[in-house]
Amino acid sequence: MKILGYAAKASKAPLEPYRFERREPRSDDVVIEILYCGVCHSDLHHVNGDWSTNYPVVPGHEIIGRVTSVGKDVKKFKVGDHVGVGCMVDSCQHCNSCKHDLEQYCENGATLTYNSLDRHDHMPTFGGYSEKIVVSDKFVLHIPDGLDLKSAAPLLCAGITTWSPLRHWNVKKGSNVAVVGLGGLGHMAIKLAKGLGAHVTLFTRSPGKEADARRLGADEIVLSTDPAQMKAVKNKFELIVDTVPYNHDVNPYISTLATSGTIVLVGYLGELTPTVNGGPLVTARKAVAGSMIGGIKETQEMLDFCGKHGITSDVEMINIQDINTAYKRMLKSDVKYRFVIDMASLKK
Repeated sequence: MKILGYAAKASKAPLEPYRFERREPRSDDVVIEILYCGVCHSDLHHVNGDWSTNYPVVPGHEIIGRVTSVGKDVKKFKVGDHVGVGCMVDSCQHCNSCKHDLEQYCENGATLTYNSLDRHDHMPTFGGYSEKIVVSDKFVLHIPDGLDLKSAAPLLCAGITTWSPLRHWNVKKGSNVAVVGLGGLGHMAIKLAKGLGAHVTLFTRSPGKEADARRLGADEIVLSTDPAQMKAVKNKFELIVDTVPYNHDVNPYISTLATSGTIVLVGYLGELTPTVNGGPLVTARKAVAGSMIGGIKETQEMLDFCGKHGITSDVEMINIQDINTAYKRMLKSDVKYRFVIDMASLKK
């Protein structure tokens, strides 16, 4: 099946129109016409070659679409359904992680929506900056009725990335939660933690973000560069969701954790410098942890929760022809809070 999309053909090359081959649908596959695709920071990392990338790469893993056909063994979806596809399109299905609905931690490696190899036919996977996608029904998600489709797209990555730690660390009504950073991930963390009934604090280095943070649901704003404000929240938080996408000092935040509290990194995959001081961890049973997206069952739970509570992402719509400009703006944090591509523009 010949498909039109947008691809980067080399490291740091601009994205441009690209025709490529999608696999023929298998008996358990769902064929999806892509309506909207969110633009994630990891798309930019792959295009720029910051992470291991096989070119040409068609990015996009925040996909909202409409089912156009289903394989003979598919029972959960029908033609016309609005569906989503996130960061994964397959996993081994039999390792310990997969058996516990944690496909994102598949011990044999999850098949990613793009820049991966199909584990059956070994064809490269291509993402959502394209007309259509073919995905196993086990990795397709129902979009609840009434959820705005455009602004639901970032839920498939930014939403689940912040929902998963909130659920794993049992955030509930009355929990004291903090969020570090107010970008695509941070604004979703605030909305979802607030939706769960938590008291939510934003840590930020930018005084100008207070009004927006309160609009999104933050109860308090703490300037992390102000020692007095940091001291005032010492030993307070059960969970801190750290969304910062670059190396930074986490030690000042550890001091604001309550006994047995955890700071969980969701935005940064590298080495932390300065190193983490083990003293506060040992003397108050505090923890530094990490979390990556979520399993399919958990992602559906998050979507259903968002449908019930009317939670979506704050988005700016763009045409696919403007994607290279959007990447430049994203590098400057010039978006509130997520770009979403209207894939109808691909036909222009």
